[in-house]
Amino acid sequence: MSSQRPVVRGDDCTIADDATVGHGEFDEPTRIGDGATIRSGSIVYGNVTIGDEFTTGHDVLVREATTIGDDVLVGTKTVIDGRTTIGSHVSLQTNVYVPTQTTIRDNVFVGPGAVLTNDQYPIRVDTDLEGPTLETGVSVGANATLLPGVTIGENSFVAAGSVVTEDVPPDSLAVGSPATTRPLPEPLSGTNQIA
Repeated sequence: MSSQRPVVRGDDCTIADDATVGHGEFDEPTRIGDGATIRSGSIVYGNVTIGDEFTTGHDVLVREATTIGDDVLVGTKTVIDGRTTIGSHVSLQTNVYVPTQTTIRDNVFVGPGAVLTNDQYPIRVDTDLEGPTLETGVSVGANATLLPGVTIGENSFVAAGSVVTEDVPPDSLAVGSPATTRPLPEPLSGTNQIA
C-alpha cells in the first residue's frame, strides 16, 4: 500500500500493495472503516471518509472531499470525482462515472457504464457544477446518462441506455432518450435488495 498522507483505518482491512490511499496534500486524513477491501490499482485521495465494509474493484479512483457510508461497492474502473456524498448499501458497478457535487443516498444501484454529469454547458458557459441526486432506493440501468442537477425520486428505476434530462418522480420508471416517465410497473416496485 502506498500512502502519502496519514490514513486512519479500521480493523480487518485489506489494501493491495499497489493501491494508493491518502493521495495528495490535504489537511484531513483518509478515514476507512472496518472490513474494507481496496484492490490493486485503486487510488483514494486524502480528505475522504469511508464507512465499514467498503469494497472496490481494480483501478478505482475516489477523489477528495468525498463521504461514503457503510457497505458500499465501487466497481472496477469507476471514478468518483470528489466533493460527493454517497450513502450506505450502495452498489456502483464497473465503469460508472460520478462527478463532483453529486449526492447518492442509501440503497442505490448504479449499473455498469452509467454516466452522471454535472456541467450543463461543458466549456461553453461558466456555470456552477451540479451533479444529480439519486434518492433512497433508486436503480439505474447500464449505460444510462443522468444530466446535471436532475433528481431521481425515491425507489425509481432508470432503464438501461436512458438519457435523463428532467427530474424523475418517486416510484417511477424513466425510459428512453430523452427519458419519459411512467408509473413503476409492478415487477419493479419495492426496494432494492443490496446486501
